[in-house]
Amino acid sequence: MLQDVSIVQQIGVAVLAVATVVWAVGLVRVMRKERFDVEAWRQAPSLRALPTQQGPPRTETVELTADERAAFAGLVRQFGEGRS
Repeated sequence: MLQDVSIVQQIGVAVLAVATVVWAVGLVRVMRKERFDVEAWRQAPSLRALPTQQGPPRTETVELTADERAAFAGLVRQFGEGRS
């Protein structure tokens, strides 16, 4: 080895090299597994039990009484005051 480099530095370089190789091997394995999982997902049959939606959902409306409309208007005014 090099005479000007301490043993601690040499060990550090060796550890970093080993860690890099382990990381690269792990990354390759994960990428290959993901590729097979995507292919299996693409070939899987679709779920037939889920209903398909025909157009937009229906909206529900509730008629408010005059007192309820007044109470709602009061709430809107009350919350609006804090913003100005």
